[in-house]
Amino acid sequence: MLASDDDILTKAQLWREAGKGVAIATVVETWGSAPRPVGSHLVIDGDGNFLGSVSGGCVEGAVVSEAGDVIADGKPRTLEFGVADETAWRVGLSCGGRIRVYVERVE
Repeated sequence: MLASDDDILTKAQLWREAGKGVAIATVVETWGSAPRPVGSHLVIDGDGNFLGSVSGGCVEGAVVSEAGDVIADGKPRTLEFGVADETAWRVGLSCGGRIRVYVERVE
């Protein structure tokens, strides 16, 4: 079962209140076959814990890893994964879809 937006935002708030660094990743654009729709969220803390989903499989692992950098330096990033990308097979979008994910630190 996927977490609701309320669950994700509540978890982000709880982690921030606990003094943890937090980032939120949001699917901002999709093309073709994409596992999650625009507006899907993933919240990540500085320890690599996460809740929600922006794609599944290795894409989420890559987003969680990048979120650690966003938490550390505060600079948001837009990530793109897809079949045209040389990492498509590695990160799990070999189905022909592409997604763009915006990752930002929660202050």
